[in-house]
Amino acid sequence: MKAVVYRGARHLGIEDRDPEPPGPGQVRIEVAYTGICGTDLHIYHGDMDARVGDSAIIGHEMSGRIAAVGEGVTGWNLGQPVTVMPTRPCGRCAACQRGNSHICHAMNFLGIDSPGAMQSSWTVPVELVLPLPEDLPLDHAALVEPVAVAVHDVRRGNVTADDQVVVVGGGPVGVLIATVARDRGARVLLVEPDPFRREVAEGIGIEAVDPRSTDVVALVNDRTEGAGADIAFEVSGSPAGVSTAVDVLTTRGRLVMVAIHPQPREVNLHRFFWRELELLGARLYQRDDMVEAIRLVASGAIPAQQLISRVEPVGAASAAFAALEGGGVMKVLLDVREVDQ
Repeated sequence: MKAVVYRGARHLGIEDRDPEPPGPGQVRIEVAYTGICGTDLHIYHGDMDARVGDSAIIGHEMSGRIAAVGEGVTGWNLGQPVTVMPTRPCGRCAACQRGNSHICHAMNFLGIDSPGAMQSSWTVPVELVLPLPEDLPLDHAALVEPVAVAVHDVRRGNVTADDQVVVVGGGPVGVLIATVARDRGARVLLVEPDPFRREVAEGIGIEAVDPRSTDVVALVNDRTEGAGADIAFEVSGSPAGVSTAVDVLTTRGRLVMVAIHPQPREVNLHRFFWRELELLGARLYQRDDMVEAIRLVASGAIPAQQLISRVEPVGAASAAFAALEGGGVMKVLLDVREVDQ
């Protein structure tokens, strides 16, 4: 089988490896497509070497079909389309003991801490596998995991119909949050300086504005008779994005922090005090979020085809990473099927 392996900062290799037979409680999946996300880019840049070892197989957004089952595994059919929830909590830490295993203190994240999905054959514990509808295209299904991120974020924000929602940052996760919030009936405004990202968002019916030429706070206040937005999602990872997300909020509004900010940011705590704002972290999804993501992708509520900018063969993994790094794309997938490429 073919596998994409990390060999150090900005260096990927394509290796031939033998498929791993499934052991008890495991299944082997013939992977079809894997997506490349921001975490994969961080790995590619060498920022996660403390967790990702040399020659590690990376990737965690995927779709495929059951190829073999191990001892004791029942209820699954060969050829059945599936995806994988790539998180294995320890079950022992304080988070797990309190029912928050999705933010386990010792999480084994597949594709980071253990072998991931950028391989033609992937053997995983059966409890991580979720079934997909037979008629769902497998390239579209590769978006289920990032959609689950957005579903969890929207649930953390408790978005309901007619809420005024502002999403700051129009990358893949930001656009997916806007789409999921819209599906709940919210009025959504996306804030993004990059023209390509705004064009993609507008192409799927999401209003997007450039914060360099639009006074976002004034716009939101005008539309809400001076009240402000009910919920803001900070997905940009920038200091300006944090300020915008805080400043647009109404009294007792909610700020959901989605982006990873590696450096401490200045935050207007007086505004939190004055308006009794809430700050909510949103890190990872739960199984119910994955199930809902499958439903949204399969129903067409997520316009997967319009969000997939490029599909590259597994042998062109380096070019696929470079394309995502260079901008001008939304989602980039690798086709890792065992066919002549």
